[in-house]
Amino acid sequence: MSNLMDIQNQIEKLQKQAVEIKAREFDKTVQEIRAKMDAFGITLKDLQFAKGRGKSKAAKSTGLKKRAKGAAKAKSTSTVAAKYRGPNGETWSGRGLTPRWLAALVAQGRSKEDFAV
Repeated sequence: MSNLMDIQNQIEKLQKQAVEIKAREFDKTVQEIRAKMDAFGITLKDLQFAKGRGKSKAAKSTGLKKRAKGAAKAKSTSTVAAKYRGPNGETWSGRGLTPRWLAALVAQGRSKEDFAV
């Protein structure tokens, strides 16, 4: 049975091997990706859209919709006004989980309405 030092040495060797393999295969992998991008006409902008920032070229040209019929609306990016303000200037809109500062004050017997803006 191996002891801890033997295992740590094995881990170190394997990590070095992994770094060497990654370094050797990195350029080849980048070339393969670029070749596929060229073959399909994919740009960096298309890749950004694929992260959910909008429609890709294919979706625009074919009229594909991003959401299924009846799917929920996209999230709003506007901020909500604070409904509660803590003694140290903390704020909470009243949406989502109760923040720790307010939960602690309520646990001490204070009312949530005491901190309403």
